[in-house]
Amino acid sequence: MSYVHPKLRAFTESLEELFRQVDEELEDRYGGRFSLHPNRPRRGETANPEMDGLFEVAPDFTPGLGSEKGRGYLVSLRVATLEKVPSEDFEALMTRAAELVRDRLPRFFPGRSLEVIRDGPRFKITGDFSLGEA
Repeated sequence: MSYVHPKLRAFTESLEELFRQVDEELEDRYGGRFSLHPNRPRRGETANPEMDGLFEVAPDFTPGLGSEKGRGYLVSLRVATLEKVPSEDFEALMTRAAELVRDRLPRFFPGRSLEVIRDGPRFKITGDFSLGEA
């Protein structure tokens, strides 16, 4: 097991909990919208909501190479279905996920200057990712 700075661990745990809550809200509201992929566990069948149910909502760090917006965490959304998801539906789901993340950032990261912005076709969390003083 490798060493992880305690402040980085706390940041990561908060970010993961924020995304778990967003996943749960999307499942509550839109979970019946499309049929679940036959190989995907039903909601609540795994310990991690990213791994079950219709949606996988996760933060993916990007160093921002080639982006005018720089580094940050992409708000990644996957719909686990064999159905064709119309682009306007996917865009609406992505936008809703980004809104939920934006609304919760101050509660999970008080005192940090973080925002959700549009970066090309995706949404990204940008801002103060520093760990502060040791």
